[in-house]
Amino acid sequence: MKITKITETALRDAHQSLMATRMRTRDMLPVVEELDKIGFFSLEAWGGATFDVGIRYLNEDPWERLRAIKEHLTKTPLQMLIRGQNLVGYKHYPDDIVEKFVEKSYENGVDIFRVFDALNDVRNMEKTIKTAKAQGAHVQGTISYTTSPVHTLENFVKLAKDLEELECDSVNIKDMAGLIYPVDIYKLVKMLKEETDLLISLHSHSTSGMTPISYYTACEAGVDVLDTAISPLSWGASQPPTESIVAALKGTPYDTKLDLKLLSNIKKYFIDIREKYAGLIDPISEKVDTDVLLYQLPGGMLSNLVSQLKEQNALDRYHDVLEEMPRVRKDLGYPPLVTPTSQIVGIQAVMNVLNGERYKIVSNEVKDYIKGFYGRPPAQINPKIAKMIIGDENTIDSRPADLLKPQYEHYKAEGIKKGIIKKDEDILTLAIYPAIATKFLSGEMKEEELLSPKQIVNNTNELEIPTEYSVEVDGDVFDVKIMPTGYLNIEEGQRSPKGDVEGGVSSTMQGMLLKLKVAIGDKVKKGDILAIIEAMKMENDIETSVDGVVENIFVTEGDSINAGDILMVIK
Repeated sequence: MKITKITETALRDAHQSLMATRMRTRDMLPVVEELDKIGFFSLEAWGGATFDVGIRYLNEDPWERLRAIKEHLTKTPLQMLIRGQNLVGYKHYPDDIVEKFVEKSYENGVDIFRVFDALNDVRNMEKTIKTAKAQGAHVQGTISYTTSPVHTLENFVKLAKDLEELECDSVNIKDMAGLIYPVDIYKLVKMLKEETDLLISLHSHSTSGMTPISYYTACEAGVDVLDTAISPLSWGASQPPTESIVAALKGTPYDTKLDLKLLSNIKKYFIDIREKYAGLIDPISEKVDTDVLLYQLPGGMLSNLVSQLKEQNALDRYHDVLEEMPRVRKDLGYPPLVTPTSQIVGIQAVMNVLNGERYKIVSNEVKDYIKGFYGRPPAQINPKIAKMIIGDENTIDSRPADLLKPQYEHYKAEGIKKGIIKKDEDILTLAIYPAIATKFLSGEMKEEELLSPKQIVNNTNELEIPTEYSVEVDGDVFDVKIMPTGYLNIEEGQRSPKGDVEGGVSSTMQGMLLKLKVAIGDKVKKGDILAIIEAMKMENDIETSVDGVVENIFVTEGDSINAGDILMVIK
């Protein structure tokens, strides 16, 4: 009999997939010691989007979360998801940042590093893997599983062999959208068992509804570890329920030997947690949706996409965005849809839909992807689309990080100058998310208010007056948004009107003003970049459509921007 091991995802991917990674550390710590008693192979509790969300929305230091959870664990290895050269961000970082980040992650409590690259480009995983191995950590190399005309099981096995040559301790099949068919996972696990000596782990999501069957056939093929989520945080875009998988395998040759009674106690705790965060769980994320087999949206991206479309007041275009995603993915050479490529493809699909014209507005990340700065795409990028987006600019085929200069000392000096560095980890936080981290480390961020479903429905007096309403007139329902007529220009003391303004340059999306590229009095030419807005975690250039002079600027860096806001006037 072979014991099947379980990785519990409640503290990372489960809440990332269902509630946009919003679970607070204070709601994790009371149950960590109970989770430690179960006998899991590992507890996934860090990495992925937890770092970004912690500083952006929760006003929490991710490093403090890591240390706090580790302090409550005595026998269960703590696991993180790390995006290779992207670490916990959305772009490549130079080798010195990667080395320091991995070293500090291990020092603060990470035992198992699950290392992946969105393009399955081993060159982008190598530095992370070697650094983690040098610390003495368990390294789990990852296959980002997807389907396309250019992806084959044989190619995935070759990738696993490359990871084995890098001395990975195990290999993970990361099926981030729940795409893998039972027959295919059986074949893949069998092939991996025959051609490698690696421990094999399987990670999937329940979106398509096939995953419990795929898990069982993977067991029949010899899989060693399965990723599951405690039942209140399972199903839908999350993983299959831990208790259900444990029960299903009981008495079979693949018995987990885990105690269902102990799991039941943990389940009771997370029932209350789910209720607390119910206002963040969108029904879309909870459902089985077989259309995922067409649009391949990963679980972690699904709840975030819903959240981001709500921010843009465009949730009604959700299905249009889903239909656009496969077209964008094909244009970009069929990248697997996992962070950051899921975000790159997904947000470009959003822009294509909301702007009514494909590739009218393109994020800087899409431009960098086409230039080769994320690695080698699985297939050729559509030449017409590439020409439209980057023109005659050069592309690269080398390891992207080879072009990046060391940055650790730069950010160390910058952070010290700003007076925001209290520990070495703060330097890394600043290096990975310069704009957000500066506000976070300066103490300017506030914790996002957590609304209960009752508060959302009743709009109690304790809440701010809502600015959006649905109004019924003669049986027709209209969505109405109440907006101020303008806002103050801090420097000029003038008020910027909304709507049509002669020479006005407006934002097409909601986000944060990351950088102003011009000042009052500057001469500009058509096509010049005026500002950069971070929207939906992507950077977007705001360009001028005319030649002229900057007459007035109504925003400053760090401001929150709404779609339609007038940023400046060009005359």
